[in-house]
Amino acid sequence: MSRRHRAEDPKLKFQIQDSKFTIRNSKFEITNITNMSLLVVGSVAFDAVETPFGKRDRMLGGSASHFSISASFFTEVRVVAVVGRDFGQAERDVFARHNVDTSDLEVIPDGQTFQWHGRYEYDLNVAHTLETQLNVFAGFEPKLSEGSKKSRLVFLGNIQPDLQRGVREQIPNAELVALDTMNLWIETTRDSLQKTIEVVDLVIINDAEARQLAGEPNLIKAARKILSWGPDTLIVKRGEYGAAMFTKETYFAIPAYPLEAVFDPTGAGDTFAGGLMGYLASQEKLDEAALRRAMIFGSVMASFNVEEFGTERVQRLTPDEINQRFRAFKRFTHFEEIPFERKVSGARFQVSS
Repeated sequence: MSRRHRAEDPKLKFQIQDSKFTIRNSKFEITNITNMSLLVVGSVAFDAVETPFGKRDRMLGGSASHFSISASFFTEVRVVAVVGRDFGQAERDVFARHNVDTSDLEVIPDGQTFQWHGRYEYDLNVAHTLETQLNVFAGFEPKLSEGSKKSRLVFLGNIQPDLQRGVREQIPNAELVALDTMNLWIETTRDSLQKTIEVVDLVIINDAEARQLAGEPNLIKAARKILSWGPDTLIVKRGEYGAAMFTKETYFAIPAYPLEAVFDPTGAGDTFAGGLMGYLASQEKLDEAALRRAMIFGSVMASFNVEEFGTERVQRLTPDEINQRFRAFKRFTHFEEIPFERKVSGARFQVSS
């Protein structure tokens, strides 16, 4: 965490800001900003997507892109990823507009950026990969600067488990480390993945992956098994049905935000994780109450993501829109405790907590 020293002066009504000094609203702050609040390690890609509602031939994608843009509404974010010479100024400007730090974004001058081409059926839960070109991502070895190594929170995006574990070992003092994975790594590198899960605090995966990973068809049993390996918390993404959080002692679930128009689910899971981790990074106390609020913010961000293609909708978001949707979420999930009463043959029985 940064160290702050303050001195009041009512005459100071202007702002000077760089990496060390800030004068803001009559308060003088000297801030030692040597570490970022949140680090994401993952992919930056170009996606081509076809849905029943349209298509895009080339748009910014990848786990680190969706995650960082979403998280940037809540905190400072730094990206560790690799791109090729075709990653241009237009793409860099997207990160710059959201104050995402790309100083650890590696560029391979003679390579091409990771590309994915997919098609969704009318049921947008059904996706088909038409083409994958790993390009520079095939040889990706995360390179962390000293600033990245001091990050408070870390999200290990969907990359090879050995690489995830290598990053985790370089950030031993992180307050919270979260991990995402996919069926490919579950099928091909299961032992390595389990070793990596053992050294993180939070696992964020979808329901099918949770069952596959644990070898349990029942989600509750699957969650208990995964938690027995070491992480404190498991968050299961359930798409249009919401999300569920498991700890060793508690359970919490939320629905998805109801939408009339869904155009492209690409990156929704990473956008969810970005909102969740970004909100947590903005909080001093990372307790279960914060995690529950973070899940709502994650769902809010994911709901915006699917309204348009790629990162298009999230890029245009405003804090007011996020807050309005959060309040709507609260309204349709809130209910009062009502003791149950029943009359039987003239007698009244009451059941209450």
